[in-house]
Amino acid sequence: MPVKMRTQFLEFCRYLRSLYPATVRIAIVCDNFSPHLTTKRCQRVGTWAAADNVEIAYAPTNSSWLNRIEAQFTALRYFTLDGTDHTDHKEQASMIRRYIIWRNHHADDKYLRAVVDRANVARCGTSFSSTWRAFNDARAASTGAGNGKSAL
Repeated sequence: MPVKMRTQFLEFCRYLRSLYPATVRIAIVCDNFSPHLTTKRCQRVGTWAAADNVEIAYAPTNSSWLNRIEAQFTALRYFTLDGTDHTDHKEQASMIRRYIIWRNHHADDKYLRAVVDRANVARCGTSFSSTWRAFNDARAASTGAGNGKSAL
């Protein structure tokens, strides 16, 4: 793994640490992306965490379904990327920013909740027929915005 990515991760961790008094122990939950890991070859993450009153907690391998943020990424992909043909990265980034602003102002939107709930249920591997039905009901009850993507 390039040293640069681990350096950027440590910079981000140091920023998070700066948001709280040094006497407050903080926990940072990470996936198993290699820049997050302390290895025999690179002890920087673990050494920094131990010295700065930080606990790095790692999610188990192949357990993205435990990470509640993954469902939010599903909604982001659905509303901003699926079926689109952005002319460049700037346009795509603009659409993502607009979605995040909209999402933060409409967190209780029934259509959005249905997409997120469907993703959460699917990630847990349980039956999602009732969630799927709720999703379709919310879709049908939407403001006639077709597939809902024009709500942005």
